[in-house]
Amino acid sequence: MSIGGATFDLFVRTDKRFVTKQGEIEMLILPVGAKIRVEEVIETCGGGASNTAVGLARLGCASSFCGIVGSDQWGSELLENLRREGVDVSAATITEGETTSSSIILSVGSGDRIILYTPSTNTHLHHATFDLERMRACDWIYLNHLNEESCEIGEDIHAAFDVSPSLGLTWNPGGCQIEKGMRDPDIARLLPHTSILLLNKEEALAFTGEKTTEAALASLKKAGVRIVCITDGKNGATAMEGEKIFHCPAIENAHILSTTGAGDAFGVGLTWAMTQGFDLPRGLTAGTINSCSVLEHLGAEKGLLTDIEMTNRLETPSLSVREIR
Repeated sequence: MSIGGATFDLFVRTDKRFVTKQGEIEMLILPVGAKIRVEEVIETCGGGASNTAVGLARLGCASSFCGIVGSDQWGSELLENLRREGVDVSAATITEGETTSSSIILSVGSGDRIILYTPSTNTHLHHATFDLERMRACDWIYLNHLNEESCEIGEDIHAAFDVSPSLGLTWNPGGCQIEKGMRDPDIARLLPHTSILLLNKEEALAFTGEKTTEAALASLKKAGVRIVCITDGKNGATAMEGEKIFHCPAIENAHILSTTGAGDAFGVGLTWAMTQGFDLPRGLTAGTINSCSVLEHLGAEKGLLTDIEMTNRLETPSLSVREIR
């Protein structure tokens, strides 16, 4: 079960002529009152829980979605997309008279983008709309970024382990959870139940309060997480299991069209591999391959691989995962 947000995305692709640099920060500057011709506009489905549910379904998992959509056209399209992908939506909630979460993604080439979004219905995921019993019937949970209003469901997920101690959990914290940090009592209680913890480097340092990736890995491993994985864009991913640390490089010469959804795709590939009984180096490879495929497309879900595609790509080694400790 993938728990979290679903968002209707509108990608607007333009070139880099409006991008300028101020110090180390690149800025997109659009003149007020101007009429600007864009290269492409694409409507797609997205949001963490939608992306991961679709990704796991394509890899052959019995996947379900737990989140909130509105009773509008966008909500209908999100649910229809999930059903079309073979995702069980019986744990989804439809709120009447509410607008489904949406975003406008300004893509300016080479993967750079700006996301304008409204959380809308995603803020309504809390105790009253969370299907605890259905979650307990699953064998693996994928917990995605949550809005601050939804962080309370962490208590429900923790309680599920009292009934199902063997439940697997992939957790990709975000927002208020990153701000609270790993020592927050509610977060600290969930870490020992976490099978796979996914963070990018910036999030990992903020979440742990550490100064380096290695120190962050060690802190999270000490807190009880089974596998800690920290991604760092073009620098690849580093993960720790037990006392071993592995590094997987990014795929060279990838044609990057958009980075939206790449992190979700990585988590899906890694989670799938670990549930199939593969070792961590194989899992990092699967995550990287899936992520790279998404990078080459506009939209968070278009490039997600099927189980046949993933198996074929894994049979053609293109990455050298090395043990660094």
